[in-house]
Amino acid sequence: MSISTWILIILAVALIGYAVFTFFYQRKIMKQLTEEEFRAGYRKAQLIDVREPNEFEAGHILGARNIPLSQLRQRYKEIRQDQPVYLYCQNTVRSGRAAQMLRKKGYTDLNCLKSGFKGWTGKIKKKN
Repeated sequence: MSISTWILIILAVALIGYAVFTFFYQRKIMKQLTEEEFRAGYRKAQLIDVREPNEFEAGHILGARNIPLSQLRQRYKEIRQDQPVYLYCQNTVRSGRAAQMLRKKGYTDLNCLKSGFKGWTGKIKKKN
């Protein structure tokens, strides 16, 4: 095999390794909640929608605050560390990244809606 083939194999293995590590790390630092579990606790927590503003305005869980993942690095201090944080996005990719970022800033009670907003069957609010 040529050197370029070996390099591609090494890069592919490294990328897969990183993806697997990230997957398990996110599962370790945040609780994945079913919709029923999420519903049971989100009113006593800080409910954060990490989707972009246009997605939020198209429909969001009643009572959620919009702090997009793209702005979280600048706005994380708006989220209290002494209360549970309930995160959601469209599926779970961005909420996982948000949890990683918040964990680095010292947040410990991080929870995520397992099905994401696309699986939510509860009440939503839309901007007219």
